[in-house]
Amino acid sequence: MKPSWSAPLPIAASPEVDDPWRFDALGCVRSRDTVTLDALPRARYRSALEIGGGIGGLTEKLQARCEALLSVDVSPRDQARAIHRCRHLPHVRFQLMSVPDDYPGATFDLTLLSERACYWSPLELQRAQQRILEHLEPGGHLLLVHWTGQTRDMRLNGHDVHDAFHRLTRRGLRHLRGEMEGTYRLDVFERL
Repeated sequence: MKPSWSAPLPIAASPEVDDPWRFDALGCVRSRDTVTLDALPRARYRSALEIGGGIGGLTEKLQARCEALLSVDVSPRDQARAIHRCRHLPHVRFQLMSVPDDYPGATFDLTLLSERACYWSPLELQRAQQRILEHLEPGGHLLLVHWTGQTRDMRLNGHDVHDAFHRLTRRGLRHLRGEMEGTYRLDVFERL
């Protein structure tokens, strides 16, 4: 039986709680991370961008497949935890950034977008798509993984996000792989 992932409820919205969503404690998140890494078409990437790195759980695992990894997030608290978690990894860098308003100036052969796009408006998603395409090298991979449920603070669900990227297969992306597992969806694309 394949593992499925469902979004946990936060235990508190207070500064005293390092991991209010309990990502580190949840076996389902660890299983989802394994499926995510297994979906990568290449064993190694030269330069990867992780949008929405959060507390660094997936960052710490993804780094083993990357010569250089830049993890960006909007939360100073989450990013501080990720920096601490990955402090022994000199090829991993962190930057506070609000995609799509901000975007790194470099190009990447891997971009991973996990969970954050559900909080964007449809217009912000379109802007993010444009920026991702502009900075994803030809032959580079885009991996999306999102929960498919809905909460009050989410403007889009995982299906909305993934369907929007599927529409880009007419404009520079080729779909390589997709799967829906329980309550999450994963898609891998290649830049043409």
